[in-house]
Amino acid sequence: MRIVFATKNEGKVREISEMMEGTGIEMVSLNHFAALPEIVEDGATYLENALKKARIVSEFLGETVLADDSGLQVDALQGEPGVYSARYAGEGATDEENNAKLLAKLKEVPAEKRTASFFCALVLYRPGGVFHSFEAEWRGRIIDEGRGANGFGYDPIFLDSNFNRTAAELPSEIKNKVSHRGQAFAKFKAWLEAGRSV
Repeated sequence: MRIVFATKNEGKVREISEMMEGTGIEMVSLNHFAALPEIVEDGATYLENALKKARIVSEFLGETVLADDSGLQVDALQGEPGVYSARYAGEGATDEENNAKLLAKLKEVPAEKRTASFFCALVLYRPGGVFHSFEAEWRGRIIDEGRGANGFGYDPIFLDSNFNRTAAELPSEIKNKVSHRGQAFAKFKAWLEAGRSV
């Protein structure tokens, strides 16, 4: 069974493929297709963005599509960067530039007030318009300097309090269980295992 995962981020595809091991589902990224329509992620919520991506790609390819939208929400910044996480420092910004902007905004905020969460909305969309969604959150806090190499985005500065390690320091087998994306995919897998057909 093949599902198109609506992303060109190979780091994300690697994570997802590990999470989906044993399901008999092959995940294919958008890098396998030419001439896809441009998708403007202009939703006010993660769910709106994920649904838009999944719907446009599914209707264009005629395939079952899985799409996620996720981001970091910092409590002291009233939920920033939120749905703008990937482009916080501007369109085409690198992970380093986004992290630098966030840390600059938190410069005067004490450690105990740097609580944050990663949030993920995952949408499975079938040709014909039937879709299902799965959402999850991962709580932690933001530290001053990046640590670890096993991740991308804000992972190096997001500290999981239970493990006292950043998301980029956690081994994949732990991160894939506790992360926002891991939890959303666990809900998706449980839904599949309950006998739902893709």
